[in-house]
Amino acid sequence: MNFFTKIAASIVVMMGVGNIAVETAKAQEALDKGQIETIIREYLLTNPELLGQMQKAFEAKQLAQQAALQEKTLKDRSELIFSSKYQVEIGNKDAKFKVVEFFDYNCPFCQRAMYDMEKILAEDDDVKFIIKEWPVLGKESYEAHVISLAFTTLMPEKYEEFHTLLLGMKGRKGEADALRIALELGVDEKALREEMTKPYILENLREVNGLATDLGITGTPSYVIGNEVVFGAVGYDQLTARIAKLKEAAKAKE
Repeated sequence: MNFFTKIAASIVVMMGVGNIAVETAKAQEALDKGQIETIIREYLLTNPELLGQMQKAFEAKQLAQQAALQEKTLKDRSELIFSSKYQVEIGNKDAKFKVVEFFDYNCPFCQRAMYDMEKILAEDDDVKFIIKEWPVLGKESYEAHVISLAFTTLMPEKYEEFHTLLLGMKGRKGEADALRIALELGVDEKALREEMTKPYILENLREVNGLATDLGITGTPSYVIGNEVVFGAVGYDQLTARIAKLKEAAKAKE
């Protein structure tokens, strides 16, 4: 019996795919687990290039699965991505075109991306940014975002100013920094602290985290522009190019 027959018989036995298959495999040759592992190990040592091929095949399969999940999420959860009851918008409220941004207050790349956003909004009144607060960089980030979400509920008209001041600060930002800025902008501390304990805060964060996971987003900043997920602080030029593409697609449908 050749090597491949042995392996096929052994795998069938290990997986237990049915009495007939198992009995056939046993009839060909009885191999215990140790023998199987030895055969496979020796074969892979003799043919190490197979490991690279297996890794590439595995990665390709993962990418295909992620792309399929991403496409499904963009279609099935479009309302949550672009029009969630929890989201905050920066820019002209009547703007037709939306750029969704996932960010963390302690992400230095998000700070750089903020200036790209400000430049785009200053130049184009038909674009607005939908802000998804996603604290992924530790306890301090979580605390800052909780205050941000509570502040937004109490003083939505000052969210953009709060967002710009806190994200624009140098160094790590946590509860103390977020609270100081919120108080400077006029919020009542007692009301703010009460708001921070309300269930919708965690619901918001869970919603954003779920969207990020299903969209394959693993870091900040990341964007959704139309049906495209954009990873990283790609910069002003790439953002405006994708926005232009979004506008062209909309025009083609008219």
